[in-house]
Amino acid sequence: MDLAAPPSQLPDSLRLRHHLYIGGEWTPPADADLIDVENPSTGELVGQVPAGTPADVDRAVAAARAAFPGWSSATPAERSAHLDRLHAALSARADDLARAVAVELGSPLKLATRVQVGLPLTVLRDHVALAARAPVEESIGNSLVVREPVGVVGAITPWNYPLHQVMAKLAPALAAGCTVVLKPSELTPLTAYLLFDAVTEAGLPPGVLNLVPGTGPVVGEALAGHPDVDLVSFTGSTATGARIMRLAADRIARVALELGGKSANVILPDADLATAVKVGVGNALLNSGQTCTAWTRMLVHRDRYDEALHLITTAVAGYRLGDPFDPATRLGPLVSAHQAERVRGHIDRALADGARLVAGGPDAPVPTRGHFVAPTVFADVHPDSALAQEEVFGPVLAVIPFADTDEAVAIANNSKYGLAGAVWSADTDAALAVARRLRTGAVDINGAPFNPLAPFGGYKQSGLGRELGVHGLAEFCELKAIQR
Repeated sequence: MDLAAPPSQLPDSLRLRHHLYIGGEWTPPADADLIDVENPSTGELVGQVPAGTPADVDRAVAAARAAFPGWSSATPAERSAHLDRLHAALSARADDLARAVAVELGSPLKLATRVQVGLPLTVLRDHVALAARAPVEESIGNSLVVREPVGVVGAITPWNYPLHQVMAKLAPALAAGCTVVLKPSELTPLTAYLLFDAVTEAGLPPGVLNLVPGTGPVVGEALAGHPDVDLVSFTGSTATGARIMRLAADRIARVALELGGKSANVILPDADLATAVKVGVGNALLNSGQTCTAWTRMLVHRDRYDEALHLITTAVAGYRLGDPFDPATRLGPLVSAHQAERVRGHIDRALADGARLVAGGPDAPVPTRGHFVAPTVFADVHPDSALAQEEVFGPVLAVIPFADTDEAVAIANNSKYGLAGAVWSADTDAALAVARRLRTGAVDINGAPFNPLAPFGGYKQSGLGRELGVHGLAEFCELKAIQR
């Protein structure tokens, strides 16, 4: 196989990784089948990893089960020290991690460095501190209520943030005293191998963390339905989340699901429109729109609608598509040919439904190689249309007018999803009042920064449970009442 990424972009040691990580060792898989890893910027192959099997999952779960008594009984200080060593080993690989994300996902290197790698390192650093805390205990009448680790966790993660989505599960699971079997996305598995190189260097006890790459229908389903997995933590599509719930239901296993989104960005008439549009466009296009929390519906008061459209088209024009390693690039490709075709299908349907194209579209120029889709903006989008209701997961923004605040809230809540959102107003009290009315798991007021210690998760079909901070840590714990 011809591996195409230059050595300066991807470490040679990362290209051919034909082993699993089980019980603290790199070990051969049960089957010789391999999964090719593609560079979506060029369409060229850049690596291979094993296609795991249910037999591999069995071995990994057995290793995690065997490691659970020792890890769960370790002191908070001991677990914190292990996570601290992992943080140091992972930080030393930050440059390689960013390059791996840029190659296998196509994220511009600046984004890969600052967000794709910087955020999960922050999350891990936070959990070093959280792990060190004494377990929370509560007295209720004659009962002592204690928290205990749930057990073996099956972590199934997506491709769009290949290190962060993993760390949002591994860090709290380990801090709580759980052991883990990880199945990363088959589209972006190389980042996980760098993580497990760091795991090896950090010297985590054997079996505490295990890696089985593979496809969802094979490894994902085997993990979700495994009788010795106590909790399945999944991030991905709502349809797959429903499938995981059905598999886990057969044994009444717990699930934590972070699923789709169709977040509304509500710009009230007194807002700083230039800033709201600039930040809103940036949020919608972040990671080429491949972000579950993206504000893909921009709601603008009718009195400022034309002004907003002018600002939007000007902002979008500044997003250059291209090579993730070119400093001038602001948008990379979509992760695969299938994903690019899917997004183009949404664009074609929006045109057929009568939405007004104001930027991008099917005829906009894109690089000749790779899976690129031009940033695209539609105006006059009907709130009930497919573009306003379905998660596109690409660089497509729907702009919707509203007449008053009540209508804006009604449009924002007119969704089966409820993951994120935003409100802009010169009156922060008014913005807060609107934020309280939005049926969604997180709302940013006037561009407030992301808080990795706040609970992250959604309402409705955006999922079950929360990640990050103390609330995310609680997902990996059981409650026990001891009567005295």
